[in-house]
Amino acid sequence: MGMRLSILRVLRHSARVTIAGYLLTTAAGMASAEETLTVTVDQARIEKVPAGTRTLIIGNPMIADVMLLKSGATMVITGKGFGETNFIALDANGTPVAKSEIRVISGSNALVVQRGMERQSYTCAPRCQPTARLGDDPKYFNEVAAQIQAHNAQAK
Repeated sequence: MGMRLSILRVLRHSARVTIAGYLLTTAAGMASAEETLTVTVDQARIEKVPAGTRTLIIGNPMIADVMLLKSGATMVITGKGFGETNFIALDANGTPVAKSEIRVISGSNALVVQRGMERQSYTCAPRCQPTARLGDDPKYFNEVAAQIQAHNAQAK
């Protein structure tokens, strides 16, 4: 009976050590893991942030914008330009609590017309209409942007 109790104690101790090791490994893995968040240019995405987040820092605000909502548990990521950047979430003490990569991609309903070095973009949902996209020929881009601005001014 004495031998049996000793083996049982060793097994319990071993199980505690294994569980503690697993929790430490999982916590360390979560702290160092970097997730890549994919966002479509000119669109927003809502993501949860760790509890206690007070500040968000974006690596390149020309690629994406991040905004912490008042609840402090959610952020909005908006794709501004094609490419990759990163963001870091800080707590009230300025300690990093999360970090991720952000990848901004093109939408799937676009038609691109390439004529030599000149590029024109159209959004096709369901009919193709001109749109101003990064990388378009400057003359085309400015014409479409001016039409959009004039249309929006009329709506006011």
